[in-house]
Amino acid sequence: MPCTTVLVGRNASNDHSTMIARTDDGSFDVKKLTVVAPEKQPRKYKSVISHLEIELPDNPLRYTASPNADPEREGVWAATGINAANVGMTATETITTNPRVLAADPMVEYKKAKGRGEKDVPGGIGEEDIIVLVLPYIRSAREGVLRLASLLEQYGTYESNGIAFNDEHEIWWMETIGGHHWMARRVPDDMVVIAPNQFAMDAFDLDDAFGAQEAHLCSRDLKEFITENFLDLNQDGRFNPRDVFGSHTDMDHIYNTPRAWMMGRFLAPTAFRWEGENADFTPECDRIPWAIRPERKLAAEDVKYMLSLHYQGTPYNPYTNQDTGKRGMYRSIGINRTGVTSICNIRPWAPEAVKGVEWICFGSTTFDALLPVYANVEKMPKYLSAVTLDVSTENFYWGSRLLAALADSHYSACVQLIERYQNAVVVKGRQLIREYDKKIAETGDASLAREANEKLAAMAKEQTIAALNRVLREASAHMKNGYNLADN
Repeated sequence: MPCTTVLVGRNASNDHSTMIARTDDGSFDVKKLTVVAPEKQPRKYKSVISHLEIELPDNPLRYTASPNADPEREGVWAATGINAANVGMTATETITTNPRVLAADPMVEYKKAKGRGEKDVPGGIGEEDIIVLVLPYIRSAREGVLRLASLLEQYGTYESNGIAFNDEHEIWWMETIGGHHWMARRVPDDMVVIAPNQFAMDAFDLDDAFGAQEAHLCSRDLKEFITENFLDLNQDGRFNPRDVFGSHTDMDHIYNTPRAWMMGRFLAPTAFRWEGENADFTPECDRIPWAIRPERKLAAEDVKYMLSLHYQGTPYNPYTNQDTGKRGMYRSIGINRTGVTSICNIRPWAPEAVKGVEWICFGSTTFDALLPVYANVEKMPKYLSAVTLDVSTENFYWGSRLLAALADSHYSACVQLIERYQNAVVVKGRQLIREYDKKIAETGDASLAREANEKLAAMAKEQTIAALNRVLREASAHMKNGYNLADN
């Protein structure tokens, strides 16, 4: 599934929290934000896509999830969440690989029986399954890597994926290699990682991975796998996993690398030259770094902005009024078919019960608002969780989708209204989180988090309805069948 991931180390954020974020860019998937209680977690999981059955442990933690509203049709697709141990996870960023890797370690795909006497052969695990199989059973980011690694080695996967984990101290980024192999790296505390649908890691310390394992982990046979299958394309002894396991196709240069270029340009505008004849990196460059030290620290709003980018200030902006000859030639980060975007934010200085805040945005990030909610609660407000399959203004998902569809068609007329709406939700959301952080710290009453979430949802509904009123009025005034004769 096409997505974009941003990971912010604790010394790269404004408040020393860790943040992992991803746009879940499906096919207009109807999404909701829910809480899965331990008694609701299955003890035997069955994948809809791969028909694989897996026995699960008996001691799951409570966790948030952003599943499809209709799990019977395509499966759960839980997407992202934070568990009761304040560990966040997002899965998955669909990444690229190359034919040499796939020939050496093929994907584990479901095979339906062709005739009598034959049995179906289950496939491996994939994006549909990974959150449910891992997040309820881990108490640190590193544990997340190790649990998923054991599942990959046992069952394999049918797709190439990148997965992120965070706790209050660390962020780990994991990438699958073929059907059963994997590697993971701890994100440096002062760095921001950008991953746009391609094998992302551009450096890896194999000595650490096969030694102290302080910041690098991988499959036990990865060295042999590389050597035996002649995968190492690197020159001069430098090991670049992106060259070994990834791809550098023409489609990458239209669909993937331009997003990395745009995010890098935002993070480090003066440290590198991003444009012109002597640019360090261009939109089609394969060398854009996996991790960049930002020139200023990032807040959640900055992460949302990065995940909303559509090449503003460049000739590639699809919303520009100028005919640049390059308009819309590259895939934007904020796109029309995003189902949900989440920032799993673990705050080390907050009371233990409310360290985890999940920032949620439904629909196209370019037009929709980012709402913070406390993750460690028994239930989410209906405005976030009771999402219908039919269009309705009674939930945040559909309200967001409606706003985006209306504003996109009349961008220049509506963009200021959208910016005011987005700012209002973040400002009021931050005010409520600050208020309840203080109340919970003073009283020790963690149940107040549920009350806070209800107020946050009510505020989001009020602001979304008001924005819909304004945007609908503006969009109606700019319909093509309008006429200016004063005949009213």
